[in-house]
Amino acid sequence: MADNTFAPPTWRDPAGKALSCREKIKVLNENLEEIRQLAQDALEDAILMGGDEAQFRAVMGDLVATLENPYIKD
Repeated sequence: MADNTFAPPTWRDPAGKALSCREKIKVLNENLEEIRQLAQDALEDAILMGGDEAQFRAVMGDLVATLENPYIKD
């Protein structure tokens, strides 16, 4: 099996400055790892049930595109 190790990004604020709070970075990285594992499990389920991998990946991209920011200031 290929090495698909995920390297978390350097987390940045909206101005582009790297976040420095270790606790915030830890939470963001843990969230990403949880999402990655859930997505991996869902991909495997889709393939095992005869689904198309490319379609699954496209649907996941579409799903991410529908996420809403509840903190947008009007």
